[in-house]
Amino acid sequence: MSSSIDLVLIKDTLVQLAHEAGELIRSKSGNVTFDDKKNAVDLVTEVDKAVEDLVSTKLRARFPSYQFMGEETYVPGKTVLTDEPTFIVDPIDGTTNFIHYFPYSCISLGFAIDKKPVVGVVYNPFLNLLYTGVKGSGSYLNDEKLPLRNSSAKPLSLQGALVAIEWGSERTGKNFEIKTQTFSSLAKDKSEGGAFAHGFRSLGSAAMNICSVAAGNLDCYWEGGCYAWDVCAGWIILEEAGGRMFGGNSNQWETEVDSRVYLAVRGGHGQEEFVKDFWSHIPGELSY
Repeated sequence: MSSSIDLVLIKDTLVQLAHEAGELIRSKSGNVTFDDKKNAVDLVTEVDKAVEDLVSTKLRARFPSYQFMGEETYVPGKTVLTDEPTFIVDPIDGTTNFIHYFPYSCISLGFAIDKKPVVGVVYNPFLNLLYTGVKGSGSYLNDEKLPLRNSSAKPLSLQGALVAIEWGSERTGKNFEIKTQTFSSLAKDKSEGGAFAHGFRSLGSAAMNICSVAAGNLDCYWEGGCYAWDVCAGWIILEEAGGRMFGGNSNQWETEVDSRVYLAVRGGHGQEEFVKDFWSHIPGELSY
């Protein structure tokens, strides 16, 4: 079945939907009501729900035989990602940014077969950034092929890396402690056993972070707590740009799209040593 699926048609359809939904997202940003999912930094808005409804309705009508998984309709313990061709959608990735009118929100539209991302469209309507990727056909930012940065110019090194990190919505417990200790170790001077990484960025959107790694604007992105809809679209965009997604815990050279713990690394020389070095600064195992 997978060999008969027109991935370019899927991509073109998702691009059209991304632009349509993007207009709604941009028009409502900074002027919405919201529900408190878990705490003040884990939010769901009326627009999230409206965008997912728009996307799911049109995708089900156009591709009725394919499965659909979206953040707003996900039911823990009941919604399960299978090997079937599946659209994996985050209607607004970067909800807190969206509420504050900080221009790093996007719609993330992924398509997976056998639980492997094969098509990705990520659109930031505030900055008009359209990232696309199709398995075997490369990835692009608007019409420019990724990566934007010459990844062969300089080997990857943690000391020279611009690292994307996020605090997440869980601010207590073991996972939070592991995150903060890892951030500290990455930042510390080498004389104190740290990596002395070049710098850190938090764009507030997993999809935007991954796409920025794909473009070469960032060298890597480490995260725990995301879901498949946060990473699916960006994953294939990253891979088609020569980057790779590893597990966010040590020695996880292979990981699944729904593993919830990730390390995205741009393409370039020294990737394996870079990953090993990064893992050495993680003091425990994240679990979700």
